[in-house]
Amino acid sequence: MKILILGSGGREYSIALAISNESEPHELFFMPGNGATNSLGTNLNIKDYNDLATFAKEKKIELTIVGPEAPLVDGVVNIFKDNGLTIFGPSKEAAHLEGSKVYMKNFLAKYNIPTAHYIETSSIEDAFKFTDTLSAPIVVKADGLCGGKGVIIAQNHDEAKIAISEMLSGKSFGDAGLKVIVEEFLDGYELSMFAVCDGDDYILLPAAQDHKRLLDNDEGPNTGGMGAYAPTPLVNEELYQKVKDRIIRPTLDGMKKEEAPFEGVLFIGVMVVNGEPITLEFNVRFGDPECEILMPLMTSSVSDMFYKAATNKLSEIKVEFSKDYAVGVVMASGNYPYKSSTPAEIILDDVHHEEIEKYTHISYAGVSQEDGVLYADGGRILVCIGTGNTIKQARDRAYLRCGQIHFAGKKIRSDIAYQAL
Repeated sequence: MKILILGSGGREYSIALAISNESEPHELFFMPGNGATNSLGTNLNIKDYNDLATFAKEKKIELTIVGPEAPLVDGVVNIFKDNGLTIFGPSKEAAHLEGSKVYMKNFLAKYNIPTAHYIETSSIEDAFKFTDTLSAPIVVKADGLCGGKGVIIAQNHDEAKIAISEMLSGKSFGDAGLKVIVEEFLDGYELSMFAVCDGDDYILLPAAQDHKRLLDNDEGPNTGGMGAYAPTPLVNEELYQKVKDRIIRPTLDGMKKEEAPFEGVLFIGVMVVNGEPITLEFNVRFGDPECEILMPLMTSSVSDMFYKAATNKLSEIKVEFSKDYAVGVVMASGNYPYKSSTPAEIILDDVHHEEIEKYTHISYAGVSQEDGVLYADGGRILVCIGTGNTIKQARDRAYLRCGQIHFAGKKIRSDIAYQAL
């Protein structure tokens, strides 16, 4: 099968790696890809979605998989479908669940899906008034896309009001923050859950736990994610069933009523409070780095799952996972997440240890390649993934792999999966 993957991060690399490991050969294309994806397929530089759809038709691309949120919110799925192409991901209308946090919160309220008490407003007075009714900490969110960084957890009322002021003035996130959500802080533990949907049916993947903060012990600023592990032992069958009944099913039914059937990945940020799942947020694509740990756990065909979801035939397949655990440790550049870093050469030690060779791999993200040399370009550079019979074994293996990768300023957390261990 000829498959086109949109995106350039570790998420897209890991999807491609899983597909390239299947017994059936596939020809892969990336737009734009990164400095390592060209070892798995062909990188393209076609930025206009209409031109990309024309390329896909001419090349007889049988499936397109969209990784990041921006193309989905911009309507790439609509353009490809208008051209008669098979594409995995939600329409522009359905992608509104991530494109606007205000739309998402109002959707949750309309369809009685459990979520935190909130106000959505562009009025600084109304936001301040509502803030005064809450106990600290207080959560302040920008309405639009902010690359995973538009959520502030203010530790007191003054901090919350500063965050609100800076968002509504456009100082923090530009136009994305000109409407805000202020909501109560939920005290529990957070999970990442992913449902692959075809508009009617869905498959719920094993729950993962992400580590958003930059530093050990969940300190420092929020990032796009510094590591993750799956499946988490913090979920049992009863909790999975509550998520299915109270969140996923009413969401799919509600989106059909809104005339925007949801196809693609529904990423549910869940806060578990006293055993009850509360919806923190929806995203309309795989999380990163959660995708990097879920892909190697799949034992059934990854490409078939995406294709069946894109053609409304999920009910025809059974998606299967190994009983192993996977842990992913993100390696970031020296200045992440504050500012860009100078490109640095990546040096990989030769792997002589059979355990590392067999049970670990690297998913590349912020890298470029010049004359066969890989460079760390900045941001999140790569993810080291380890698998094993236990979370500890998977974690130890991931860190063994981390020790064999070197570049100036490399930054990692040393405590990924600590909640489970």
